[in-house]
Amino acid sequence: MSANMYRVGDHVYFETSSSQPYQIRRIEELNKTQNGNVEAKVMCYFRRRDLPPTLTQLADKHQMSLEEEQQVNSEGFEELSDYERHLQKHRELFLSRQVETVPATHIRGKCSVTLLNETESAKSYLSREDSFYYSLVYDPQQKTLLADKGEIRVGSSFQCHLIPLSTEGENDDRNLDDLEELVYKPDHDLDDNQLDQLFILARSVGTFGRALDCSSTVRQPSLHMSAAAASRDITLFHAMDVLHENEYDLTKTICGLVGKGGPTICRDEMEEWSSSEANLFEEALEKYGKDFVDIRQDFLPWKSLKSVIEYYYMWKTTDRYVQQKRVKAAENESKLKQVYIPSYNKPNPNLLSGKLTESQMGGRPCEGCGTEKAEAWYAWGPLQLQCRLCDLCWSYWKHLGGLKSASAKGEYERPPPSQRLERSAQVVWCTFLNYMSLIVKLFFF
Repeated sequence: MSANMYRVGDHVYFETSSSQPYQIRRIEELNKTQNGNVEAKVMCYFRRRDLPPTLTQLADKHQMSLEEEQQVNSEGFEELSDYERHLQKHRELFLSRQVETVPATHIRGKCSVTLLNETESAKSYLSREDSFYYSLVYDPQQKTLLADKGEIRVGSSFQCHLIPLSTEGENDDRNLDDLEELVYKPDHDLDDNQLDQLFILARSVGTFGRALDCSSTVRQPSLHMSAAAASRDITLFHAMDVLHENEYDLTKTICGLVGKGGPTICRDEMEEWSSSEANLFEEALEKYGKDFVDIRQDFLPWKSLKSVIEYYYMWKTTDRYVQQKRVKAAENESKLKQVYIPSYNKPNPNLLSGKLTESQMGGRPCEGCGTEKAEAWYAWGPLQLQCRLCDLCWSYWKHLGGLKSASAKGEYERPPPSQRLERSAQVVWCTFLNYMSLIVKLFFF
């Protein structure tokens, strides 16, 4: 029962073609349609066979660099053999941001997909059933392959360097400009009541300054909105900075709050952003999550990355964020948490039992392991080539997208049937041309 119960967050096999390998997806949402069917919103993973040749070479270089790092940082590192390296490629996936909606009835089982940790070897996945790993992110539209940003860096190259503790009386030869700057000393002569009065005065100056500023009157047309903007933390931080600069003298600090040109107005990102920019940010956050680089690049290129990140953490303190959390919580309550999908027991159309006799198939061995005896045979590739797989290699092909065993010639990656059909056609054409040239020589020479 639990094996057929699928929940949000599960990694599953999806079947879109009876002759092609399963697609691997992660369930993001489960929704019930009006006609009673269940649809799954899924995040896509891609196999090596789905990548362009140029990106496959890039993935090979990345894998080699990972092995070199493991060889340096890990004791007892075991180098992969050619055959193990061939099997390992079947376990490697590539994460993407592509999202699809597919019928839940196309689910064919569960699997496990994890981010490859640099402390573990990819070889460990060979002994795990239905286990895959990924370390790169693939963009099908841009045709790019990048390292995942959630990668954990482990090793001597990523450790912090501790500075030895100075003893009392020892000369400090460090560059003081590189050290932190003191901005506030709590051991002053002012009490809490005096500080509160200073903060009230700073807010009042900020409110009055916004009343005189033309741009502020457009953004905050009412006195209530101006007072709320002047009461934000950035105003209090400014008051504390002025207090520290004037060595905690209240008289000088009060004079410093009002500059020579008029009251000083302190604005943070919440006040600097317009309502249209805030709407763009919320739309981008819904699409990309907390990927601030993509949010800035695709939605707010005129903002700095620092501004976007700072706005996000201020936005989380607003009522709008609380309201959105409530709306999403209500939506999640109405969505399905899990769905039961019975095991798929229909025979595959590629099953050859009763379709072709041994004489019709020419006694061809299995394309995957070379065996000539099996409980069941499945057609693999174009029908005119009459290639077939045994039941074990067919299951491996459907789940892992490749052939597990080496060929008789020692090749670890046999060309697919479509390429072999093309090569055979080229051979036939060359033979025909040679035959015609021979006939021409006989008749004319």
